Amino acid sequence: MIKSTHSQPQETQAAKSDSRPPETADPTLGQPPKDGLSSETEALGEAISEVATEAAEAAAADRKSPQSQQLPSQLAEAEDRALRAYAELENYRKRANRLLQEEVKYAPLPLLRDLLPVVDNLERAIQSADQSGGSAGLLEGVKMVAQQLLAVLDQHDCRRMDPKGSPFDPHLHEAVTQIPSQDLPPGTVAEVLLSGYQLHERVVRPAQVLVSARPAAKPAPATGEEATEN
Repeated sequence: MIKSTHSQPQETQAAKSDSRPPETADPTLGQPPKDGLSSETEALGEAISEVATEAAEAAAADRKSPQSQQLPSQLAEAEDRALRAYAELENYRKRANRLLQEEVKYAPLPLLRDLLPVVDNLERAIQSADQSGGSAGLLEGVKMVAQQLLAVLDQHDCRRMDPKGSPFDPHLHEAVTQIPSQDLPPGTVAEVLLSGYQLHERVVRPAQVLVSARPAAKPAPATGEEATEN
């Protein structure tokens, strides 16, 4: 009985000791261990290394293949063709520039060929005037030469402008001075001092003209008092 009496308090203390609050849980519980992450990294590194090794072996195999051995010769042939094409292009440019310079240099040749008969007729008129000793024949010959010359210019699309009576245009005309006019509105070409010429739509030489202006205002008539004072 004494033994049983002493055993009960021991069980009660053990129960009390078991009823203590549980210890705080470890915050690292439930997380993957660091050793697992390092192992995955190593596995990924090994995979990358294997891929790099396979790529290097494939490149080495390509270099050893017959097709890759022909690449230097093919590249040399392509460079040679490119150099030949560049040389041909440069030669073409030089020929084109030379032809263009010749065209510009000899562009007036058709006009000069058409003007030579005019010069011949003018020389004949002068020679005829010297032989006959009269000026009437020379005047008629010069008139014919002038008409022929205008016809040649018109044949080459170079026309004489006749702006008399038309509005003044600074792009076509050159105003020498203004003259008062009661018959023409202001800004009208009254007289042509020097003829102008135009090639197609481009002015070869502007016409020198006199431009009309408003007439000067007449002084007002004097009143009776002003006349008496005078």
